Amino acid sequence: MSNRMVCREASHAGSWYTASGSQLNAQLEGWLSQAQSTAGPARAIIAPHAGYTYCGACAAHAYKQVDPSITRRVFILGPSHHVPLSRCALSPAEVYRTPLYDLRIDQKVYADLWKTGIHKDEFSIVPVLVGALSESKEQEYGKLLSKYLADPSNLFIISSDFCHWGQRFRYTYYDESQGEIYRSIEHLDKMVNLFLSPFPSANSLNLDPISFSNYLKKYHNTICGRHPIGVLLNAVAELKKNGVDMNFSFLNYAQSSQCRNWSDSSVSYAAGALVVH
Repeated sequence: MSNRMVCREASHAGSWYTASGSQLNAQLEGWLSQAQSTAGPARAIIAPHAGYTYCGACAAHAYKQVDPSITRRVFILGPSHHVPLSRCALSPAEVYRTPLYDLRIDQKVYADLWKTGIHKDEFSIVPVLVGALSESKEQEYGKLLSKYLADPSNLFIISSDFCHWGQRFRYTYYDESQGEIYRSIEHLDKMVNLFLSPFPSANSLNLDPISFSNYLKKYHNTICGRHPIGVLLNAVAELKKNGVDMNFSFLNYAQSSQCRNWSDSSVSYAAGALVVH
């Protein structure tokens, strides 16, 4: 029997980001140097996952809130773009390769998650592929993961872009009162903040999964990581029952291009951080 380690290769290296470790490190350092540490240390972040040329500068505002000195395990919750799923899935790999260094999957946590039915010192990672979950499933997985969110040595990365606008995405919501199309898109994305805040403001979030769900039902915004976000919000709701005080702030917003015509298209990016007090 072979003891060969199962590795997931960096499939997008050389296309969505450079395959050169030194060049990638320089790019990341450059973007991070332009961001401010204002909300940290973060227990969870929301960050985009497009090509780094498009979203790297925006994402840096979220990752800047992370304190590497206390982070020992990173949970990565991302949407399933290519495989139909109604549950969550774990990776068969043991190691994720990157141009910088290999990332080891935390097999102990994976074993614990397997027992619950989710179908895994330097830090380890726990990648979880989140399917098209029902609200009850988002609540179920949020409750399951809440004990890990409560641990200060864990970091949750919620991988998500925001509005995918244009005919190629089959989504062309437009509020003409906002002016240009790209301004309508920005207003739509930033309504996430207002719908989830008991005191509407520019960047506050009261972390209510029901309000977020109602917002999606009303506007059908094409936020690809809406289910990972829903899982996080339900994990937060579980901790709030026990009196844990948290707040979330959106720190940066960007669009891949500014849509002005119906033939245009764009993807929105948002960076934010959850802080536990």
